Amino acid sequence: MRFIALLALLISTTLFATDDDNSFITKYEYGAMLYKNPRGIGCNKCHGNGKKEIILAKYRNKKGALKYIKVPPIAKVSFEDFKAKLKSDKTESLVMPTYFLTDDELDSLYFYIQKLK
Repeated sequence: MRFIALLALLISTTLFATDDDNSFITKYEYGAMLYKNPRGIGCNKCHGNGKKEIILAKYRNKKGALKYIKVPPIAKVSFEDFKAKLKSDKTESLVMPTYFLTDDELDSLYFYIQKLK
């Protein structure tokens, strides 16, 4: 039981480290991990490097007009908008998955996205 408590303490103190210290995993590394696989499917699958709009799918509506499902660039989104979108009720977006990320995870993920090259 002590081992589990010690392990939990170790994980909680190292996962949310900043890039300024010598922790096991930096905030950037944790954000990168979340970007690639937060809860089964990564942000990168749809957003790529986050710097440009991507056409996710093309389809024809009932009238035969060509339509697109576009993924917006996320590298220049404000933190407030980023957090609001990921925490929002997903009824307005049928494409964006719900990840149930914590505030610390959102912070690390946003930190990483801002550093993407």
